Amino acid sequence: MGRPRTNDETVKERLVACAIEMLATRESVTVRALATAAGTSTTAVYSLFGGKDGLIGEVRNRAVAGLFQEVAAVPTSGDPLADLCALAAAYRRWGREHSHLYTVLFGGVQSFDPSGAVGASDPVRPLLAAIDRGLTESVLAGEATSIALSIWVTLHGLVTLELAGAFDAATAEATFGSTLHAALRGWTTPAVFSELRRTESAQ
Repeated sequence: MGRPRTNDETVKERLVACAIEMLATRESVTVRALATAAGTSTTAVYSLFGGKDGLIGEVRNRAVAGLFQEVAAVPTSGDPLADLCALAAAYRRWGREHSHLYTVLFGGVQSFDPSGAVGASDPVRPLLAAIDRGLTESVLAGEATSIALSIWVTLHGLVTLELAGAFDAATAEATFGSTLHAALRGWTTPAVFSELRRTESAQ
């Protein structure tokens, strides 16, 4: 058994949970509204997080850590395209299971810049690693950052529409697979592209 939580830890978790909910569903969040929702005082927000910005930073950090944990758990195989598909599936799975955190992370609170420095626990790292393998093995052709942005834009659009209820379950599943494969196919080398098209035609 783990040690029991202190009162401060319990309040901290309540504040984080309320912040996630409110950031995902409201345009503006005040310290007073956060404290009221969590059943605590405004003083707790400052003493535990240094203020609203610190609390929002904690939410961001948890969202980034959660998404990284999901995609980092995807095993690496000898097929870069299969790995990219598996990473995309993990991204979608995390977004569906943590819709509020996903909204906070990609709803304007957190930016995505694969051309910048990539930290050891950055969710984009596994994606860039799979792309680099694809380029090295002449499976993909292009510039790594452009490929990463293309894949992310595709995934983000699909997941965002799915979370918004734009698709029924069957349509969401079919659209995710076909759109992802089309996006990846567009970055493959001519030889791989031709092979993929022949395989698809034979199915």
